[in-house]
Parts: sequence; C-alpha cells; structure tokens
Amino acid sequence: MYACCSFCLFFIFLTISVDSLMLQLPPNSRRCLKEEIEKKVLVTGEYELSDAPGQKTDIIVTDSKGQVLFSRENIDKGKFAFNTDELDVFEVCFVTKMPAGQGGMTREASLSLKHGVEAKSYEGLEEVGKLKPLEIELQKLEDMSEAIVKDFAYMRQREEEMRDTNESTNTRVLYFSIFSMCCLLSLATWQVWYLRRFFKAKKLIE
Repeated sequence: MYACCSFCLFFIFLTISVDSLMLQLPPNSRRCLKEEIEKKVLVTGEYELSDAPGQKTDIIVTDSKGQVLFSRENIDKGKFAFNTDELDVFEVCFVTKMPAGQGGMTREASLSLKHGVEAKSYEGLEEVGKLKPLEIELQKLEDMSEAIVKDFAYMRQREEEMRDTNESTNTRVLYFSIFSMCCLLSLATWQVWYLRRFFKAKKLIE
C-alpha cells in the first residue's frame, strides 16, 4: 500500500509541469510571455521582482482579443488567477517605466504560471472534507488522471482537425492540378488548330 502511494506521488510530481522563468526587464521596456490554454481551465500566476530604485513596473494579463484579465501598477510581488472561457492565447506582460533623464538598472522578474490541476489548491481540503492525507493524494491522482484524459482527447481532436485539413488541401490540390491540365490541353489544341488554319491561309500546307 505504501509503495503504491509512493508511486502515485512520484507519478504526480512527474506529470505536473510548472512554467517558472526569469525575465530581464530593462528600463522603459515591455516583456511578454504568451501561452495557449484550453477553455474552462483555472490559471494562476505568481510573480516577484527584484529591487530597482526609481523604476516602476506594471503587469498586464490579456487574451488575444485584447481583453484585460488582470492588471496591477507599480508591483513588487503578487499573485493573480482567472478562468478561461475558451481556447485562447493569453499574454502576460511586464511594462517598466523610468522618469525621463534618469538612468536605471535592469530588473529581474520571476514568473510562475500554473493551470489546470496544478493550479488547484488542496490546502484546507483535509479539514473541510475530513479527508485523510492518503485520500488527499488519491484525490490529486484522480484529478490528474482526468486532466490527462482531457489532454489526450484534446490532442486527438486537434489531430483529427489537422488530418481533415490535410485531406481537404490534398483534394483541392488534385482538383487544381486536373483543372491546370485541362487548361494546358485546351491551349495546346487551340494552338494546333490556329497554326493549321494560319498555314492553310498562307497556302503552306493543304
């Protein structure tokens, strides 16, 4: 039983992926991170910036339509969270501002993004649901399994869409090739007929 639980935890740690990275933010610059996320998914983010005297930094989270999902000015560290309504590409941007005529130093920003199961908080679930630690881990494993099944279903859907697109493209190319061949044959026939008529008019052939 203990070995099975250990394997489950190991599997969870291997499967969960956290996008954590460092960004260099020069004065008066804009640095962005884009990521495509599925619909109806919880997304959480945590950021922390190094000290930079006199320099202000804003964070803006938007979707591909330009809708602002989260925005804060003059940040140092903090968190944000939102739910996706549809499959979209989301953008997290840091904008640094420095007063004119003043030099500034490059600021470092640490950004950690989580979505799906990894963004779900299990803190307090033990007390609220009166669950044992092993039951909590099993709940995590169940949620992770559901997420993996959804990911495979999404990948299968994308593969089917890509296959349909390829088949449609091949059909169009085939029809275009047939049309081109018909045009070339028609043009060659017309050229032969025109030249034969021209030579007959010049009495070069009978």
